[in-house]
Amino acid sequence: MTLRSRRFIGQFTLSALLVILLTLHLTGVLHLGFVDILDNTMYDLKVQTTKAHGIDDRIVIVDIDDKSLQAEGRWPWPREKLARMQSNLFEQYGAAAVGFDIVFSEPDASSGLPVLERLAANELKDQPNFLGLIEQLRPSLDYDGLMAESLAKGMSVLGYYFNVNQGAERIATLPKPLFTQDQLGGLGGGFMHAQGYGGSLPRLLEKAASAGFYNSLPDNDGVIRRMPVMINYQNGYYASLPIMLTQAAMGAKDIKLANPGGDGLHRYLPHSLDIDGLKVPFDPDGGVLVPYRSQGAYQFVSATDVISGQAPVSQLEGRIVLVGTTAPGLADIRVTPVSEVFPGVEIHASLLSGILDQNLKWKPRQVTMLTVASVVVLGLLIGILLPMTTPLIAATSTLAFLILVIALDVWAWNALNMDFPLGAPLITVLGMFVVNMSYGFFVETRAKGQITKLFGQYVPKELVEEMSRDPDRYNLKGESRDMSVLFSDIRDFTSISEGLSASSLAEMLNFYLSSMTRIVQQRRGTIDKYIGDAIMAFWGAPLIDTNHASDAIQAAMQMQRDLDELNPLMKQKGWPEIKIGIGVNSGKMNVGNMGSEFRMAYTVMADAVNLASRLEGLTKQYGLGILVGEEAVAHCPDIEFMKVDVVRVKGKAHPVTIYEPLGMKDQVDIAAIKRKQDFEQACAAFLLYDFDVAEDILRKANKRHPSKLYEVYLDRIAHFRESPPPADWDGVFTFTTK
Repeated sequence: MTLRSRRFIGQFTLSALLVILLTLHLTGVLHLGFVDILDNTMYDLKVQTTKAHGIDDRIVIVDIDDKSLQAEGRWPWPREKLARMQSNLFEQYGAAAVGFDIVFSEPDASSGLPVLERLAANELKDQPNFLGLIEQLRPSLDYDGLMAESLAKGMSVLGYYFNVNQGAERIATLPKPLFTQDQLGGLGGGFMHAQGYGGSLPRLLEKAASAGFYNSLPDNDGVIRRMPVMINYQNGYYASLPIMLTQAAMGAKDIKLANPGGDGLHRYLPHSLDIDGLKVPFDPDGGVLVPYRSQGAYQFVSATDVISGQAPVSQLEGRIVLVGTTAPGLADIRVTPVSEVFPGVEIHASLLSGILDQNLKWKPRQVTMLTVASVVVLGLLIGILLPMTTPLIAATSTLAFLILVIALDVWAWNALNMDFPLGAPLITVLGMFVVNMSYGFFVETRAKGQITKLFGQYVPKELVEEMSRDPDRYNLKGESRDMSVLFSDIRDFTSISEGLSASSLAEMLNFYLSSMTRIVQQRRGTIDKYIGDAIMAFWGAPLIDTNHASDAIQAAMQMQRDLDELNPLMKQKGWPEIKIGIGVNSGKMNVGNMGSEFRMAYTVMADAVNLASRLEGLTKQYGLGILVGEEAVAHCPDIEFMKVDVVRVKGKAHPVTIYEPLGMKDQVDIAAIKRKQDFEQACAAFLLYDFDVAEDILRKANKRHPSKLYEVYLDRIAHFRESPPPADWDGVFTFTTK
């Protein structure tokens, strides 16, 4: 079997596995949460981009808002107030129908009538005048009676709720069910089943035109995309508030069940309710998709203005009214595709508006079968096509399939009002592309994986990418190369660490080391190790770098510049400001995987490495941020340096000249050049024993720009005046400590 054949079989097998996984999810055998998330995300996007704009003035929300609570008192109000509001809505304002997103399940005793009746039956039963007075006051104190009479003045729809998974408590009374179990047959098997309810007072229910429940149907992510049309309780199926309010507003005698039936395309059409010609399609779970509108789609009228009769008649006349609340503490706030803070009463208004406009979206009855078919067809087409094409054609084909799938879905949404789940088809197209590209990536680029395994922890991913183009050149075996090495260390780290808690110290170090490491890697450096607060890095391996010295020194200068920006941020976090010293040196070094049988590390060793470490330590002696060895300086004609000293460090007999980098030659400012000239002039006088001239120059320079470097040489001058150097002194300063 050829390599191409094996590749085709491998890629096609992975594609088939993806199709099988998605099919198992769609048929309910396996649950893949990410598919649901994508389905919901795409649905929300369709709702947000196609939602209707403008005000629907057919529906008005009478709002129990802050203004109403301040004017009328705490909730719940005496029903006498609500009776007045209800009477005004019908008699003064001429509302077409009124629905309550509120339940009236308990009697209202706030008038004191029950107390008076108790007195009349006990302590004052022998007082005929008192008994007569009670009978005279009863009509005005019977708030539930007043409410009942107000409901009878127009088409009123009461609200109630079902306990679906919250116990079997039964309060007050339910209205007559819309359908019985016998009428629906097996259609309602997937509907919500209630165990209990909070119904309406019988005397209110008798006077109202009807009642509807206001339960919601949130999805698994808590977002309300659908509302239940009907809920099953015992042998009956009860309708929701928007359904019953539509019937009341339309003056429809009854609500019918529309069963499309038939063959062909009819078998995919949803079941629906028929309200005087208005169709409400619902899915097998008894839910209907809510056609949300843009914010501000409905007029809100404060309840207190209706109670007092101060609301404009033009706002309410002939309108369908929903009574609900948006007041804090009372508000029924829900999460919807268009807003995370959405009043529940507005959800009912949105559904009512969609019923009136007949723009309700619906899912095909055989939506699972259709989705599985689309996944299988797409899987076969793409699974066969992609393994046979180049990456460019594969990407182009994938994009074309994506556009086709989305275009068909958008057309069905806008032209047919049909909602087709997009998650599985999109994952099929994208997944096939990822699977096929990944297969080629992992199978045909093993060398890159080996390089990453060897060097990924040392060098940035950009260099790993570069190394993978010629992997045979790179390994961990020891070899000798011309390289550069950098050591950096935080000044007075011990005292800093003593002032911080362990967690704060760790957080500060992570913050600092991450920033410094980023600079090293941007300059193509390799991180060797972290030694507490210290960083060791090198240039020239594993990638050959002909500019290793320049890259290392530029990294050191960038680290010092970035530290000036980091310190204010560290101060904001409550950490102390820090200073660092950096030593850089170049030379012949041994590089490779070194260590023991227990632990290995890719590192460098040589005298040049030790010298770089000593130079980092010397930065404290001179009060400088960076010191560079002469070998590195020789490789950097584009960088301006200032000679600092000639020293003999501990452990080395041969003296070395050390330098401070001032910047790139085309960027160094005049002040730095002046400082270099003054210092080199002072050093020249110092080496000629002309201590007076050297001291004068150094003191003037130190006055302009105070520096420990000047003080070091001033101290030497003072010492040599007391104890002159020998006649054969070579100008080298010997350090006896690290």
